[in-house]
Amino acid sequence: MSVPAALDPAIKPLVQLGAELRKRRRMVGLSQERLAVLIQFSPSLVGFIERGQRTASHNFMQRYDDAVGADGELVRLWASLTRGASPIWFRSWLDVEQEAHALHSWEPLYVPGLLQTVDYARVVIRGEPGISEAQVEKAVAARMERQEIFGRANPPMLRVVLDEGVLHRPIGGKEILHAQLERLLEAAEYPRIGIQIIPLELGVTTGLLGGFAIAQIPGSPDNVYIESATHGHVTSRPEHVQAIQSRYDALRAAAQPEHVSLELIREAEKQWT
Repeated sequence: MSVPAALDPAIKPLVQLGAELRKRRRMVGLSQERLAVLIQFSPSLVGFIERGQRTASHNFMQRYDDAVGADGELVRLWASLTRGASPIWFRSWLDVEQEAHALHSWEPLYVPGLLQTVDYARVVIRGEPGISEAQVEKAVAARMERQEIFGRANPPMLRVVLDEGVLHRPIGGKEILHAQLERLLEAAEYPRIGIQIIPLELGVTTGLLGGFAIAQIPGSPDNVYIESATHGHVTSRPEHVQAIQSRYDALRAAAQPEHVSLELIREAEKQWT
């Protein structure tokens, strides 16, 4: 058996995996459209993943593997690219995200991971001192996989509050930030995703010490994720949840309404064209 192209360290893992998927699909004579019907995912998602622009969930990979008769090889390849990509302290939050029916997020410095583009995520992750390119690409793949929760039959509601500075911080340069702002505008078109911006002119200081997220799970206490310089903290302790909820309520009260916030994003997007 030949070594899959996705094991070549000179190629980005998402692109590598997509190339192997495309090769296997063509070997069995399936079009993207026909394969999408067989695995019950949209043709557009199949195309994104095969081009290395999105990563796949385990469910997607298992169905794809079965459809092309790969006997588990594609699933194992996918696992090798994403295994260990997330820090141990963050993995409990990944489980929380999967179960949540509502997520509320505050970010003062950059776009949250659930709404990042591949290129923007790569630049953000690459900022970690000492991280290798292989680790960067695994982390990017894992971050894109998190976004698959919005492809579920009953996706969670996501409400994001951003500081206006996020729209003007040139992470990755003009082209990458422009594409990221386009992504925010596209995401806001989904009825279960809302984005609000806190204008710089208000001088709001609540939340400037770091980002956080709140997850609501049916039948369970709320969980919060709190960022710090070295790692994040996940907790459901009532006093911590209440403190974060109070901060979030204050931030939302200061934020512009959604329709005004989208105009701020559009204005920023034009500046980075």
